[in-house]
Amino acid sequence: MPIIQSAKKRVRVARKATVRNFKTKRTMRSAIKDFQGALSSGKKVEEARKTAQSTIDTAAKKGIMHKNKAARKQRQLAAQAKNAKGAKKTASAAKSSTKKTSTAKKPASKKTTTKKTTKK
Repeated sequence: MPIIQSAKKRVRVARKATVRNFKTKRTMRSAIKDFQGALSSGKKVEEARKTAQSTIDTAAKKGIMHKNKAARKQRQLAAQAKNAKGAKKTASAAKSSTKKTSTAKKPASKKTTTKKTTKK
């Protein structure tokens, strides 16, 4: 236990900051998990991504996460959202293409003309 008054104050301040930092980290982790859940369900992905990126920005601003790590995480979230969006489009395109039947015309075959001979 510290004896000097300024050291005692630093312990109090550090304790408060620790609580504040844990709250920010917990919020960030839950936002990222919500985004992952939205990806798997396919609903409100863009809204969840914006919330997750906002919490990551907040964590970087408060010094809880390094700014480069925050940028990397945001880039990964955006890529996951883009891939999910693309996969959804290709899945719906594949689904619709299997339902359609081929309506393309077959190329006309060349008819060979033969002379008819009549027997007498």
